[in-house]
This record gives sequence, structure tokens and C-alpha cells, in this order.
Amino acid sequence: MARSRGHCFRYSEGCMDLAAFDYHLPEELIAQEALADRAASRMLVLYRAERRWEDRMFREFPSFLNPGDCLVLNDSRVFPARLFGHRSGVHSLPVGKGNPKRLEHLSGEVEVFLLQPVAADGKEWETLVRPGRKMRTGERIRFEGGMEGEIVARGEFGERTIRFHTDADLFQEFEKIGHVPLPPYIKRGDRPQDRERYQTVFARERGSVAAPTAGLHFTPEVLDECRARGADIAYVTLHVGLGTFQPLHAEQIEQAHLHAERYSISEENAAKLSAARRLVAVGTTSVRTIETMLSSGAAQGATDLFIYPGFEFRGTSAMLTNFHLPRTSLLLLVCAFAGTEFALAAYRHAVEQRYRFYSYGDCMLIV
Repeated sequence: MARSRGHCFRYSEGCMDLAAFDYHLPEELIAQEALADRAASRMLVLYRAERRWEDRMFREFPSFLNPGDCLVLNDSRVFPARLFGHRSGVHSLPVGKGNPKRLEHLSGEVEVFLLQPVAADGKEWETLVRPGRKMRTGERIRFEGGMEGEIVARGEFGERTIRFHTDADLFQEFEKIGHVPLPPYIKRGDRPQDRERYQTVFARERGSVAAPTAGLHFTPEVLDECRARGADIAYVTLHVGLGTFQPLHAEQIEQAHLHAERYSISEENAAKLSAARRLVAVGTTSVRTIETMLSSGAAQGATDLFIYPGFEFRGTSAMLTNFHLPRTSLLLLVCAFAGTEFALAAYRHAVEQRYRFYSYGDCMLIV
């Protein structure tokens, strides 16, 4: 696993303390709805060398690009990864004087959050299940339309491996019965319009269970403006899973690790990255993909790269990103790129200026 090499921001027996990467956020600043106009978000611009910031609008983003720049976009596509079903139990009940008869009954709603396929035939998936404690190995779940899943294993942090018993194409079934996997801090159910809005306009490769949210601000018109400024556009693919959004489980950062996520970069896009004067990454997932390729030399595979303060960036020169939850690997990556004290001061400014936070919120450009 790739680790950063550098000095600790705060020491606790020689390690950085996760509590140093916290901040106060009033709940009302968490965006519950997407703006009708994708490009209408505010954009806080951080100038690392000068240690200053400006309040701007995302529509101004193309003006920060120059000939020779390469805008790096994660083209992973979100699929309806949240399923609802019921526990399916089999019990023996006496029927008159004859032998017990097996009767099936349905009891208890179950929420299944799909993460990634883990079997060659695509029928077994790593998942998160709620309520987790009640769902043991061997339990079956009945979904809408009659599809069943069986829990065949459990993971270190409560994950469950589910084998789906169906001959149908699973992704087609997920499209029929699945729900948009909105983050839990969005306190409402998903709506039909979320299927389009919680998706970048350049999404192509299906496989993410959360949107690469920095890309949600782009429209085809903004992308055309970026090209008009002389910037090239390269697409990378990192399928967002547990490695991106799961909370860190260790209070001492050096002891934490991320789950591996699948990534790939085509030969054509790798050539664009190599030829660029400056790489402008859109989102933390694009940063991790760029830095994984440059450190490993592999254009595809799985990455558990954990970027935190002290990390030596090999390729990323600028980054567009949304505002992230406290004490998360995403916030640590931003602190690694911008500098911890500077980044957290900018977050405090964003709170004071009533920026909208998280997936459907505003954005930050770090140059």
C-alpha cells in the first residue's frame, strides 16, 4: 500500500491524530437539493503559493485554464446501488397429524448497499446491509420481482458478501429495482430526477456507488469553454466504493488504510496525461488515479492509495473538489495538497460565507 512520507501535523505517540482534521459545520449548510443549473455553484479558489483565497463562481472555472493544461475527469458512472428487500425465512410448522410442512414467510425490511462484484461470474457482490447485526451467513433476502440473494460471507467492518440467485442480467435488475445511492447526510429519499442529476454529464463506465461529485458542476457548454481555452481533456476511470467514502477506523492516521477500488486509464488518455504541461484534476478520485499510475506505472488495476499530509504529489498541479466531511480520507487529501492549516482555514471561511457543502454543494479550486 502506498503511504505518505513526511512530518506529522500533530503527534500522538509519533502519529498524526485524526481529530486534527475536524471542523464545525452547521447542519443547514449541508445541501439537500442540487441546483437546477449545474454550473451555478460558488467556487472558493485557493492560491497555495500566496496563501490566499477568493470567492468566485464555478462558471469562471475555464478562465483558470491555459494552453498545455490537461483537465482530468473521472468518467465512472453511478448505478442504482441501493436495494430494498425482506428477510426470507424457512420454518417447519405442524399440519394436522402429517409431517411438518415447509412454509416460507417474509419478515423484516432489509436495505442492501451494493459495493462491487467479487466473483468471476458477477453474481457475488460485496455489500453493506442494514440492519447488519441480524443478517447472518446463510440468510436469504427477497427483492422486488422475486430475485433472491443469500449472504455467503462477512467482512472485517460488517460488510456482507451476497450471492444473487438469478439468471437475469444483474445490472438490468439493479436498474429496475434499485435506488440512487444518495449519501446519508441527504435527509430525503431519492427521486426520479436524481438518476440524471447525481451523475456527471460525461459519465460512461458503469461501476460507481457514489458520484465523483466535483464533476457534477460541469455542463457540455463549460467543457467546450475549457477546450476553447486550449486545454486538453483526459478521462480516467475510478469506480467509487468503500475506499472513497467509508469513515476512517483508526484515530492515528498512519494506522488507517483504505479499501481497494478499481481504476483504469486507456493508452490514449495516458498519452494525454504524459504530454500535459499541467494536470488539473477534477475530484479526489482523479487525483488518486493519476498518482497511482505515476507511482506504480500501471494503467489499470486496484488502488488503495491513501493520501494525507506529507504525501509527495508526482503529477497533480491543480485540483477542483467539493467540500468534504470532517475526519475523512477526502479531507486529508485536500489538506495534503493545499496544506493543513491553510485548507482548514479556508473551510472555516466557507462556513462563515454560507457555502453549500458536500455532494450537491459548492466547490473549491486549489491552484
